Amino acid sequence: MFVPVTSQTGQKLMPTHANKAGVLIKKGLATPYWSNGIFCIRLNYATEDAYTQDIVVGVDPGSKKEGFTVKSEAHTYLNVQADAHGTVGKKVAKRSELRRSRRSRKCPNRKQKKHNLSNRDRIPAGTRARWDWKLRVLDWLSKLYPLTHVCVEDIKAPTIQRAKKWNQSFSPLEVGKQWFYSEIQKRWELYTLQGWETKEIRDRLGLKKSSKKLSETFDAHCVDSWCLAHHSVGGLDIPDNTTLLCISPIPIKRRELHRQQEAKGGKRTRVGGTLLGKGLVKNTLIRHVKYGLARLAGVNAKGLFSIYSMENKRLTTGAKRSDFRVLTRLNFYYKSGVSSPE
Repeated sequence: MFVPVTSQTGQKLMPTHANKAGVLIKKGLATPYWSNGIFCIRLNYATEDAYTQDIVVGVDPGSKKEGFTVKSEAHTYLNVQADAHGTVGKKVAKRSELRRSRRSRKCPNRKQKKHNLSNRDRIPAGTRARWDWKLRVLDWLSKLYPLTHVCVEDIKAPTIQRAKKWNQSFSPLEVGKQWFYSEIQKRWELYTLQGWETKEIRDRLGLKKSSKKLSETFDAHCVDSWCLAHHSVGGLDIPDNTTLLCISPIPIKRRELHRQQEAKGGKRTRVGGTLLGKGLVKNTLIRHVKYGLARLAGVNAKGLFSIYSMENKRLTTGAKRSDFRVLTRLNFYYKSGVSSPE
């Protein structure tokens, strides 16, 4: 296992072995910290030689699950399997539906605006959220390792060329992909491979891909992302690290005007938001005296907090503020996956 290293000035250095990181911490030469479930160290002394090697991230996009592999020529540092972000489009459509229905009722609403989005050069909200989630994962990895390249498996979708307006009929997949590529090229060097090229690399190396696409194992998606990274920087033909870290986007409940269904008496209560009061927000990592590491999920009228485990299981709805200590704000859910069988 390798530990990400940050210099005293904030520069990302090459990862080091866990044993060496423990020695540096014990001697007071480094300070440990966590970054979304990844153990890291920050050096407490100035470094003159900041030599780094090429480190690439292989990205295997998917409709439900996605694979990310951080690799150099010598080692595989991290394998991440992420759940795709695919709920924003439905939420935006529902929001428009509720806004239209409020205009016929006696309740707060705004005047209908002129539809002026048809000729704008923009990306739909659902498409933007799906591809921006991939970019957020890459930005997080760049805060851990000195990334130099990103290799993505190129995906294509058919488009309707006989339509009157090309932009309206163009595939959202292609629109989001091109935006994603342009943002990567602003930060790192971009490589792309076709799906059949990834399969040729996998077959040449004697690796097999699982048919269970939703399983949390290395050979489900990260085997392809590892092949993409291996093609970019080379190295051993056998994965030296198949440990998996599974993450998923946090389903934040945005602030709504009121609930969709009426309560008793014909009243619609308020719903949504992330503020819990007392300076706390939802999805904050805490350490509870009884349950250990957990996250805040809500608060009731009595001022008692609802706490969930890291696997998104409810632990209690009656936690007091004095029973836990606030650690940090979570950017996504994370848990350990399963390595591939030998």
